[in-house]
Amino acid sequence: LLRFFTTNSKTKKMTYQKLIYHLGIFILLLSACSNQADREDKDTAGYIPQAPDYADPNLWYTRENNQVEQGADVFYIVSTWEKDWTTTDGNTCHYADVYNPKHRADMDKEISRIADYMGDAGDFYSPYYRHITIEVWATQNEDTINNRFRTAFDDVQRAFDTFLQRRADKERPFILAGFSQGGKAVVELLKSMPTDVAKKLVAAYVLGYKVTPADTLATENIRAAQGATDTGVTICYNSVSDVRYIKPVVAAPCAMCINPVNWHTDATPAVLQDSITVTVSPEHHVLVLDGYSGSEYHPILGFLNVGDFHGCEPWLYQESLHENILERVKAYYRKENGR
Repeated sequence: LLRFFTTNSKTKKMTYQKLIYHLGIFILLLSACSNQADREDKDTAGYIPQAPDYADPNLWYTRENNQVEQGADVFYIVSTWEKDWTTTDGNTCHYADVYNPKHRADMDKEISRIADYMGDAGDFYSPYYRHITIEVWATQNEDTINNRFRTAFDDVQRAFDTFLQRRADKERPFILAGFSQGGKAVVELLKSMPTDVAKKLVAAYVLGYKVTPADTLATENIRAAQGATDTGVTICYNSVSDVRYIKPVVAAPCAMCINPVNWHTDATPAVLQDSITVTVSPEHHVLVLDGYSGSEYHPILGFLNVGDFHGCEPWLYQESLHENILERVKAYYRKENGR
């Protein structure tokens, strides 16, 4: 501006035009920032339920298994169960309400079945948390998903801290596992986990969700499993009928995949239930299934269970997962005992 007032009239005119031009650009940038802020505000708008108090035993699904001498505690994170719902005063909510008995009962449908086969490893703990609703995932906008997931993950982190503090034997190793949104939470827990805690990790099971290349660079706690008995590793897979049906919102980009039937990371096929061929696509880091229709899993809002087999991930392979969890726990103790 000082230069503008100390130049001749012709130069003033040109400089004034430039000034108006740059002011216009500046105003457009401010408007864009404002619109972005408005979008972010809208992402977090709506009713957010009361945060869970994890000192309350009613906010946990637990199953004790004191028969296991050299066992491992299991911390399991449930997937997405709730749809958007409306409060009595008309507010839309994009989160499960842990104080709503129906919402807890919905989560129990999955957790209890998981406990049936993962709980053989030792004591089983699964917190109810304010998971984001299926409509949030249906946006397939990862900015929106990640923004709203912060509330869900805050619950999971506090629940995990409570688990570490209050479990019966704090020296026992533990297993992390989660399906879908729960798998996303497992990845985030690994990224925030202190080194001394990670030393007690038998393995982390990320079922039906991705571990991105960026995730692997964010922490040394994420190391891809290479076989059936390595420990301190991450097991990750997603299942599709063909690679063209990969759903980026849950499965891409992904940095790792292991076949839960033969525990190979290459394209060596495995046969499941005598009729389903399961093969890793090393290029896409997904499982490609042949001989399986997945018809028991109905499409979810038109974007999941459509050429992919998202709904099957904890169930189709449950016998293999059950056996593998026990084998990895044994391997952990062998390693601890120097054998």
